[in-house]
Amino acid sequence: MTELPSSMDRRIKKSKAALKDALIQLMQKQPFKEISITDIVQLADLNRGTFYRHYQYKEDLFNEIIDDIIKDLVFSYREPYLDKEIFEVSHMPSSAIKIFEHVHQHAQFYTLVVKSEASSNFQQMICDVLRDLALQDLNEIFPSHINRELLASYQSHAIFGMIIEWIRQEFKHTPAYMADELFKIINFKPGNVVYHTSYKSP
Repeated sequence: MTELPSSMDRRIKKSKAALKDALIQLMQKQPFKEISITDIVQLADLNRGTFYRHYQYKEDLFNEIIDDIIKDLVFSYREPYLDKEIFEVSHMPSSAIKIFEHVHQHAQFYTLVVKSEASSNFQQMICDVLRDLALQDLNEIFPSHINRELLASYQSHAIFGMIIEWIRQEFKHTPAYMADELFKIINFKPGNVVYHTSYKSP
């Protein structure tokens, strides 16, 4: 009996997911260059033949993980204004912010990005993705008197800064809480606030 394409597709997705999870787990314990394909398939409970049906090198597997994460990041960022002609941030409910749900779903990867020295360049890559999304999709919301590239960069690093702090606190807050806090920050308008400092010069 010929196996149905949908069944084969589910099997491929399951095998790939197991290999990706295995690689991320291994990267949390040892440098990428020290991880072998044997290590990956053993942890994934698969054989080497399954690995080579989908990938030639472990780098191919890792690059696909990155591609998957970036695609999902882009979708989660765009979800609040997807298919909307008019997007008013002040009228948007905090529940519309999905980026923290994305991070929580891929918690192992983001923890690796933040805590692994070998992954420091991924932090800049993620910030660049967020920056470019703002410049591409939300150009009209930038005030005309502010440099749009600088503002987009500022916002992307601020959002990722929240993500870093969330990870450092071991995800003690829910994605909904984080979205609500980001919403408060977005809508906070300090105006001409006078700040008092406790710093005393020597």
